This record gives sequence, structure tokens and C-alpha cells, in this order.
Amino acid sequence: MKTVDTIHFKNKRAVVRIDFNVPLNEQFEVTDLTRINAATATLKKILNDGGSLVLMSHLGRPKEGPTNKYSLKHIVSAVSKALGVTVQFATDCIGEEAFQQSSQLKSGEVLLLENLRFYKEEEKGDVGFAQKLSKHGDVYVNDAFGTAHRAHASTAVMAQFFDAANKCFGYVMANEVASIDKVLNQSERPFTAIIGGAKVSDKILIIEQLMSKADNIIIGGGMAFTFIKAMGGQIGKSLCEDDRLQTALELIEKAKAKGIQLALPSDAVIADAFSNDANTQTVAINQIPDNWLGLDIGPKSIAAFGEIIKNSKTILWNGPMGVFEMSKFEAGTKQAAYDIVDATKLGAFSLIGGGDSVAAVNKYHLADKVSYVSTGGGALLEYIEQGSLPGVEAIEKK
Repeated sequence: MKTVDTIHFKNKRAVVRIDFNVPLNEQFEVTDLTRINAATATLKKILNDGGSLVLMSHLGRPKEGPTNKYSLKHIVSAVSKALGVTVQFATDCIGEEAFQQSSQLKSGEVLLLENLRFYKEEEKGDVGFAQKLSKHGDVYVNDAFGTAHRAHASTAVMAQFFDAANKCFGYVMANEVASIDKVLNQSERPFTAIIGGAKVSDKILIIEQLMSKADNIIIGGGMAFTFIKAMGGQIGKSLCEDDRLQTALELIEKAKAKGIQLALPSDAVIADAFSNDANTQTVAINQIPDNWLGLDIGPKSIAAFGEIIKNSKTILWNGPMGVFEMSKFEAGTKQAAYDIVDATKLGAFSLIGGGDSVAAVNKYHLADKVSYVSTGGGALLEYIEQGSLPGVEAIEKK
């Protein structure tokens, strides 16, 4: 894999696609520095080599061209602080002034371009737009894994204007790709995938892909109730996709045919309302009374899933076991996180991916106790589904 370590950047201008799509408060201050901090190792490597940086990113989803609230000017001070360098700002990404600024950069200097999505050509993957962006650098570096599943101009098209010696991955991209590859293609057995969240429809392709990789697939969260109902269970008012009942049965049959353990919850913590103040009880998951709904897996399921997790050598976790944002319904998700930590201590490789799973390990302060926490979200899921991503293929093409 070609990374920034394979290039010496002295006297070279690197145009770097990073993911600075960060949250801002009403005063336009950055409220979460995770993505900026994640990019600093790549950017400092280039600067320490004696190179200069032209940074490009999107922010939010501007609909009609330039909009103040989506301007990257708001993050200049946060990026300057993270890099320890005064970051210059270009008020456009392909305007004459922007090209003048980038062409005059000296070694150690940094220029941040205005939001790429102020041009509709970015999301359309426009070749002419990508070619213009390519003029900002001698070397193209893609370190924006979170957008690598989009065939956008800056992520999937721009790389064609650089030869193989002058394009590479940054550390964020490289680590993400290596971690997913380790789970999907170099997994130690037993390999357990823990899939949760609300909807079966969101995870069908992932589950089908994992059927050829995993030994165990644990199903939790709201999506479990579609499986339980498909098998004839009573689920009360629990979340269910009635149009996916047949799909759920097919997945169960497919797992049996392949000799994969598809582990479903046996009990559930149920409530008479979707509220932390609701009345609750624990029942068999296929015997939920009318007007009650399941909001977490129960203690028997937690114990059974824990046994599978602790005996695993490779673990992929995507999606919570219940409504962990409410304290009454967090036990399943919390214990899954701790069980993954215990398995990791015993030598398992654990990859946490998807917004809610990442939020859970962060909530319980366990991010540094698992092997890898993916920043990708949608990109990670699509990588599992498709086996590659446009932004990855663009760099790997000769």
C-alpha cells in the first residue's frame, strides 16, 4: 500500500484531500476535533519532510453554492492550532487567487481551500473540476476515508492526473484500509461479527457478505425483532420491517446452510413507552405483550453473546444492542463493549465501525482498549459490502 511514508516531500507541494467535515456550534466554533486531530500525523509528516500543504475538504451539505455557515474559514484557527502553523485560507477552491496562493507556498506553509461542495461539480465527479483541483499540487494524498465511498471529483477522479509515483494514502486511509483488510481477508478464527441497529434493510448486504467470512453473526438492536417475528414470535409494538420478514428467514436459512452460527437474542428488556421513565420488564423475546416494545437485549442474551465474543479471535462490531442513549436500555450495548475489550486483552483483533458503535465505545471510554475504531461510518459499511471503494481504487490504479 502506497502511503506518505513512501514519498519524501522536500520542496514538494502536496494537495491533500482530508475530512474536515466537523461539527460547529452557533458561534461557528469547532465542537469536536476528532477528525482534525486524526489528520495531523499525515500533515505533519509532509511538513517535517520540508513540503508544503494545500488542504481540501467539504463541510456539510450546501445546496446552493457558497453559504457562510458551511465555510471552511471557520475552522482555520482550529487547524492552525493542531498543526502549530499559521494556516492560510483561500476564499475559493479553483479561483485564480486560490491558484496564485497555492503556487507561492514555501516549504512548511499550509493553505486551506474553501469548501469543495460550493461547486456542484464536486459531488458529480466532474473531470474538468478534478483537473483544476489537481493543479494545486505536485503530489496527491487522499486521507479522507469518511468520503472514500463517494465517487466525487476530489476523492475518486482527481488521482488520474498524477502518476503512480505521485499519489498515495495518508495514515487515516491506510490504517482504515489495513484494519478492514485484516478483518475481512486475514481474519483469525473464530471471526465474530456483531450487527445491531434499527433496520434489517440497512444491513442485508453486510450480513450477506459476512456469510462468506464469519463463523458467528450476532444480531441485536431493533433489527432483531424482524427476525423474531419472521420465526413466528410475538413482538408487541417493537420495531419491525414487515416487508423484510421473508429476507430475514432467507438469511437464517443461508446461515444454516453455510454452518454459520446466527445468534439471535432469547430475551429482551421491554417498556410500555419509548422513554427512560417507562415501566419495564424482562421477558422472552418471542413473548412480548401487546402495547409493549423491546428496547434492549435481556440478561440471558447478554451472557450468551458474551461467551461467543470472548471466545473470538477477530471481532467486527457495527450497531448497538439496544437504545443505549437511555440508561435503562444500555446494558446490552455496554456489556458488548466490555466483552469486546476483554477479548482484545486475550489477543483478539477488534474493529469498531459505524456511528452508534463508535459513540458507544466513546461513551464508555473504551476506544483505546480495542484494536481499531473506524472513523468511516458509511465508508466502512460500503467497503464491507463492495470489497473496495472508489477513493481506494483511484490511488491503487497504476
